[in-house]
Amino acid sequence: MTSTTFTLGDFDFSLPSRLIAQNPTAERSASRLLDGTGALPVDRGFRDLPALLAPGDLLVLNDTRVLKARLYGEKPTGGSVEALVERVLPNHEVTAQLRASKSPRPGSTIRFAGAFDAEVLGRTGPDGSMYHLRLPGDPIALLEQHGHVPLPPYITHGDTQIDRERYQTLFASRPGAVAAPTASLHFDTLVLRALAQRGVLTARITLHVGAGTFQPVRTASLSEHRMHSEWYDVPAETVAAIAAARACGARVVAAGTTALRALESAALAAAQAGQDDAIAAGARETELFITPGFHFRVVDRLITNFHLPKSTLLMLACAFAGYEHTMALYHHAIEARYRFFSYGDAMLLERRTTPDAA
Repeated sequence: MTSTTFTLGDFDFSLPSRLIAQNPTAERSASRLLDGTGALPVDRGFRDLPALLAPGDLLVLNDTRVLKARLYGEKPTGGSVEALVERVLPNHEVTAQLRASKSPRPGSTIRFAGAFDAEVLGRTGPDGSMYHLRLPGDPIALLEQHGHVPLPPYITHGDTQIDRERYQTLFASRPGAVAAPTASLHFDTLVLRALAQRGVLTARITLHVGAGTFQPVRTASLSEHRMHSEWYDVPAETVAAIAAARACGARVVAAGTTALRALESAALAAAQAGQDDAIAAGARETELFITPGFHFRVVDRLITNFHLPKSTLLMLACAFAGYEHTMALYHHAIEARYRFFSYGDAMLLERRTTPDAA
């Protein structure tokens, strides 16, 4: 594509509904892997991943843990309410999306799961679409006891015990996400052991995926879209591991778009502070929206699932591996009947050295 401006319609494609994975594979690493690192796509299995990486490569994983963030309740009038907790705050407070026939007023209460009352403190967020709630105890404990797995809207069944196990990575340790870092759902002990035996090193970041990951882009002009803020943390140990990998000529491989956004956000924070080619360790907020033309500073390869049409995540993949190449991979995946979205298959991408025009 030679146009200097991409619009929303450039990221549209037709996907048969039968390719939307409704359930995980029987085994995590039994999923397919589309190798998109070369000029032509190669169909592989996820268990082939260790052979596609080199000794010394650094694989960066997101250790966020998905909360049981969906709650069902009712107002004192009897009206039903569905809540999706977006973020846990101090003092037993949270921000949440609420779905109700009539918007609850500040000072009112909602009884969730027939077990506890939450006080509505008011609306919040940059566009006022979120609600600020106060719970009677530790939100994470209450969600764990009374909440439901926040499955994406395109998965049509209610959460089951299988979802409670499989919509969570093996290395999830820091609770706070309302959606899984889905590219990491494919990793099991078999693959992790093979990677270690191959000499592939690992490091961790945390990015608590917010409900904004499913927020549609509603403007034809991409520059008008605003991302919801997400909290991330890049430890100093990970920054040191990246420096060591670079020093020996190894590649940095991001397991998922969340790991990539955290790393590139940290590098952008360092660049804005006048520290080019550095990565700022520590915890911050990010609203980074990656579209074609973005200058990647850290990540060399990306493991990612297949994303929704017109989504910010598809735009990120196109920015990373090139628009024409990525869209061709998507068309191949549809023809080859890969499984799409959160419980779907994965692909491996390599950073394009010459970015598309913004």
